Amino acid sequence: MPGVLIFVLVIVTVHALGAVFGGWAVLDENQSKQEHGQDLLMPMGMAWFLALFCWGLAALQILCVVLARKRRVWVRVVLIVCLSLAALGTVFAFIGSLAAGAPGLGVFVVACVDVAALWTVSGETGRQFFSVRAPAATSRPGFPA
Repeated sequence: MPGVLIFVLVIVTVHALGAVFGGWAVLDENQSKQEHGQDLLMPMGMAWFLALFCWGLAALQILCVVLARKRRVWVRVVLIVCLSLAALGTVFAFIGSLAAGAPGLGVFVVACVDVAALWTVSGETGRQFFSVRAPAATSRPGFPA
């Protein structure tokens, strides 16, 4: 597996962990506001939906990372979709920080890394790696495959 694809899989794993934490944080913040009699961030049903969506997306990302060595084309497609969502979110976050008057350079760096990872997976490197099946396991005489 090319080293650049390993880096992309690390980026996807970090985003998956962020999605898990983000879903939990929304629920926790909503619960805290409810306990203190404050206005909720969003209705509790919507908070649960958002958390479950984040956790489902994270599970899908981790599944793709685990199955990446099997060289399935659908893994590449799911990685492209997940990285597109992540890149779009970080680009919007950077634009939002610019609009607020406090440019977030850390967000800009993460956005650039996300776009580079998306470019790698959707480009020639990703196409070459995921379109070819892994070599079949060879069996030795007398040993089942």
